[in-house]
Amino acid sequence: MSNAVQVTSKTQVFLPKDLSISSWDDLEPFYRDLADRPIQSVIDLEKWIQDKSNLDAFIGEAFSWMYIRISLNSQNQKALDTYKNAVQHIQPQVASQENLLNKRLVTSPFFSLLDKKTYGIYTRKVSNAVDLFCDENVPITTEVQLKSKEYGRIFSQMTIGMEGRQLTLQKASTLLEEKDRGRRQAVYHKINQRILQDTNEIESLFDILLDKRHQIALNAGFDNYRDYAFRTLNRFDYSPQDCMDFHQSIAEEVVPLLNELYISRRNSLGLQQLRPWDLHIDAHGKEPLRPYSSMSDFLDKGIACLSRIDPSFGEIIQMMNDMGRIDLESREGKRPGAYNMPLFVSGVPFLFMNASYSLNDLRTLMHESGHAIHSYLTKDLNLSSARSFPSEISELAAMTMELLTLEHWDVFFDREEDLKRAKINQLEMVLKVLPWIAVVDKFQHWLYLNPQHSWEDRKAYWSDLVCSYTSSVVDYSGMEHYVDRLWHKQLHVFEVPFYYIEYGFAQLGAIAIWRKYRENPQKAIAQYKKALKLGYTQPIASVYKAAGIEFDFSRSYVQQLGAFVREELRALVD
Repeated sequence: MSNAVQVTSKTQVFLPKDLSISSWDDLEPFYRDLADRPIQSVIDLEKWIQDKSNLDAFIGEAFSWMYIRISLNSQNQKALDTYKNAVQHIQPQVASQENLLNKRLVTSPFFSLLDKKTYGIYTRKVSNAVDLFCDENVPITTEVQLKSKEYGRIFSQMTIGMEGRQLTLQKASTLLEEKDRGRRQAVYHKINQRILQDTNEIESLFDILLDKRHQIALNAGFDNYRDYAFRTLNRFDYSPQDCMDFHQSIAEEVVPLLNELYISRRNSLGLQQLRPWDLHIDAHGKEPLRPYSSMSDFLDKGIACLSRIDPSFGEIIQMMNDMGRIDLESREGKRPGAYNMPLFVSGVPFLFMNASYSLNDLRTLMHESGHAIHSYLTKDLNLSSARSFPSEISELAAMTMELLTLEHWDVFFDREEDLKRAKINQLEMVLKVLPWIAVVDKFQHWLYLNPQHSWEDRKAYWSDLVCSYTSSVVDYSGMEHYVDRLWHKQLHVFEVPFYYIEYGFAQLGAIAIWRKYRENPQKAIAQYKKALKLGYTQPIASVYKAAGIEFDFSRSYVQQLGAFVREELRALVD
């Protein structure tokens, strides 16, 4: 795997071919050029914007590789030192210079003359960034960025012992799919007890992040970090109240559907009480599905499945693998989670996940492949900002791919019965994830609107919230101490606050696209690709419209799409 960022023909016009980053001195001449260069026409300004975009892309890719390396091995001290040096000594300089250049752009007499269709989204983001910038926040933001990465370190070191083996939590969680109920119960307790061992460290870490984020908001002139975060995330297309309405819609329309699912599960398993360790086993108590036998088998099947949707999709993932830009298997020391990392200079992203031979791996691979394909399809857009999508758009690409590929999962399952079980599992997950998204998002609103809360306040609010969004059919009695800390499992709360509601909006969009795919596959795929290729050159609602759907999260829309999923599930069960 090559870690060097190679200057391409697209960036070489402004940047030398042998450019590398080890200190601020490597970048300073290019920022000085942009700061001092005469701009005497709209054409000059457009050239200036393109050169700045190329510099942004180069720096972005260099920092991305640094993050990838610490993700692959959290115990790689050299990689960690390199990352810390960049965050502490290079990034603050970049942030300050970025603000100066943004100010130069918005105060240029030619700024208002830029073509709105071409530059409208970009200029809106830049103007917002200028409004939000605060010198006092540069060092605090650096501290937060470094401190938040301690979460990944904590979880990457968590293992449990099972039958003489140490398993990562990701691999241990696959045992919750096994038939032996007593074994599942033991694994469930071990996983949650292991997480509780680090309760004080995790809670203390969040206290630090909360305090610093609140200070950032105050410095920028906001009353709270929630409102500041909405602005930094460029949420121009919806408000906090829209999120609250979405939470309510999920509680009223989706939680009742989960109650139906869990009653059916309890009856199918022949249980008097449905316990949390009964939620991942096959509804009829059969052996867990294993969709692949090795990592190479997994990737080969994934590529074949994606190729059925569109041949180019499989080709993109194959190319990434050939370039060493896919790392699948879970291992000790590897950071938790999964991601697709866009690489704006080379145009070919990096796919990271923690596969553990479970059905969930299939879902994750399809999801991250959606992100990767989205990244690749936008590689030729001129501005790097157009290739950096808001999550409402990027998650639409990823969550839609999960459902589109569902139609072709026979690549992974030879037996019709297994295929049906996998599809049922996926559709159940579509419904299950929506209440969890609502809980995580609503919790974060409360956290940052009430920054002076205590650990006990936090626990009490979280516990009440979970109860209101959890199916009443599942019996958690005796597990309350685990439920109190479930939020500790959610990386987003620590590393990327408020990045989660987008999954909910995108899930609704994905269901809508899938419904269209069932009616007319060719048209649905054409619209899906058209939307992806737009990148972030148009408002969110316009991108959704290009995909043939609406950017809608009203109660009536949630009810309509929830009913569609329920009917699809019933057809599979019957």
